[in-house]
Amino acid sequence: MHTRRSILTGISSVAASLALIDSNSASARRAIRKAASRKFSSATQEAISNGPPAVTPIGPFDTLAQYAFIMDYNTGTVLMDKLADQPMHPSSLTKIMTCYIVFAMLRTGRLKLDQLLPVSEKAWKMQGSKMFVPLNGQVSVQDLIQGVVIQSGNDACIVLAEGIAGSEQQFVSMMNEMAPKMGLRNSHFMNCTGWPDSNHLMSARDIALIAYHLIHDYPEYYHFFSEKEFTFNKITQGNRNVLVDKGLADGLKTGHTDAGGYGLCASSERNGRRVIMVVNGLTSMNMRAHESERLIEWSFNQFENVKLFNKGDIVEQAPVWMGAQETVPLVAGENLVLTLPVGMRDKLKVTLDYNAPLSAPVMKGQNVEASLSVKNGGITVQVPIIAGETVEKANIISRMMKNVSYRLTNKN
Repeated sequence: MHTRRSILTGISSVAASLALIDSNSASARRAIRKAASRKFSSATQEAISNGPPAVTPIGPFDTLAQYAFIMDYNTGTVLMDKLADQPMHPSSLTKIMTCYIVFAMLRTGRLKLDQLLPVSEKAWKMQGSKMFVPLNGQVSVQDLIQGVVIQSGNDACIVLAEGIAGSEQQFVSMMNEMAPKMGLRNSHFMNCTGWPDSNHLMSARDIALIAYHLIHDYPEYYHFFSEKEFTFNKITQGNRNVLVDKGLADGLKTGHTDAGGYGLCASSERNGRRVIMVVNGLTSMNMRAHESERLIEWSFNQFENVKLFNKGDIVEQAPVWMGAQETVPLVAGENLVLTLPVGMRDKLKVTLDYNAPLSAPVMKGQNVEASLSVKNGGITVQVPIIAGETVEKANIISRMMKNVSYRLTNKN
């Protein structure tokens, strides 16, 4: 017998089990709304209104960025998509991938933070943004990382690449080999710096995925991205990420070339919720600063994370056929947290589909052929359902009595 049960309809009816994450942060959300409503110049507003809109869960949204992608780090929910899968010139946003490879080497012990790497003539001659490494000198890995992350040093990237792989070309091969393992589909690397090359391309979604993996896989090194300035060779340079400088984000990286325009990948965490944003193709540094701030505030202002179930929470008491107990609790196999538009949580519909009754024996932890579906605006999210207890078969006398009772009940 197929059973479909409506478990929850709207958050207000199940306050005990359906809790808004950080529900006490109303004042913080009001502050975010206030910041998001900040006015920009009439020229900016006109430019926004004339641009093609991005796709969002709450409808089309105008942004000055030629490319944009925003995701919730905790749930993976896409909050904004504007040409997010189109290959583009990533400029220095490439360096997030370079850092990922460096952090992987540190984790495995193939590289040490205090290890000194030699500076080649190629690295010293590298143009564009620089850390100003000394020709034929040696620089520690930690200084080089800060040179890449804070100062966007192309020379620092080359020193790291040559120190790890022997040459930039070999390091780039490592980057391209890593890309599909991280789920990147629209990226191809020709260098480790983002130096202009017609075949060096990444998509906004791919950049966000790299940022996600870097934060998730190597949290012990992520702090480098939040440092506001770094001094090397008696030259102090500030972090080029304006959102970090203003305390609105804790990373990651800016980028700019004539081909790519002005871009930014940023991540911000507030009240336990983190978002990752990528924008590119903006026409000025000032526009990048204002539009990035506007979009990051929009992400926190318009969406919230709602917890429906914790792993192990009982979602249903299912009948058991020929069991020593009449029912068995069905529990969520993992946490279920959704990123929703503000005000949407009261409109959720949660249903459980499964074949009832379950046949004994049922073992604790056993996967049940059931699906917990959360429908919100046509989107269905599913989590595994498992048995919360063991229910053995009833003894032979009980089974005979149940069988007789069943036949009498269902007699035509």
